[in-house]
Amino acid sequence: MSILAVLLIAIGVSDLFRRPPFPPWLPLPAGPAMVLLVGLLAGLGTPAEVGLLVLVALICLAWTVLVGRSRTFGSGRRWPLIVMLGGAGLVIGLSGLAGPAGGWLADWLRALPWSGLAGLEPDRFLLLVGLFLIQLSTGNELVRLVLGGVGAIKPAGQPQAADQLRGGRLLGPLERIFILGLGLTGQVTAAGLVIAAKGLIRFPELSARRSDATRINGIGIDEVTEYFLLGSFVSWLISLAALGIAYLG
Repeated sequence: MSILAVLLIAIGVSDLFRRPPFPPWLPLPAGPAMVLLVGLLAGLGTPAEVGLLVLVALICLAWTVLVGRSRTFGSGRRWPLIVMLGGAGLVIGLSGLAGPAGGWLADWLRALPWSGLAGLEPDRFLLLVGLFLIQLSTGNELVRLVLGGVGAIKPAGQPQAADQLRGGRLLGPLERIFILGLGLTGQVTAAGLVIAAKGLIRFPELSARRSDATRINGIGIDEVTEYFLLGSFVSWLISLAALGIAYLG
């Protein structure tokens, strides 16, 4: 799973540089740079591994470009999703060509004073780092792409359902990190409580909208509810998929 981990890390870091104060061109080189850096640190240097790293860099570049185009033009939202899912599936299918990670990363893990990390295999460590990074900005991008694809996000300049539900861009990553962390430690019930808590937090806002028979700022309760429910389920699916990958990896 070392190559899949590199892909997740590269995309996750690239998306982190997509927001201010970073310049708009930075996400494009950030992904391939992370592929090179992690490949060197993990000792992935055989011809097959180098070929897979090049493939990962190309997938990351395609994701970055397509996400940028979907943000700029408000269309073509399915193509980044196809690249993400198809690229991850292709990398998983070819992962048997790569050996286990090692190199400086393995030496660093063994030298750590914390027994939990020192006993962690480099492949496992990289995978967990990649899954964590995906929960941040990349998770928000995936949610945005799905919402835009089904029409829950309107064209630029029009009132948005997101305007009626503040804090979603921050709450989403926090919620996904909590679910992933609790799931990895075996606290599945606690992860379910996090999911339930989000509904309780948003319920007063949705109730306030429901009690008003008129549309406020051009957005009705049905649109706000659709945005909230669909966005929440996609966000939860991202963290649950990460948990599945973590257990299988």
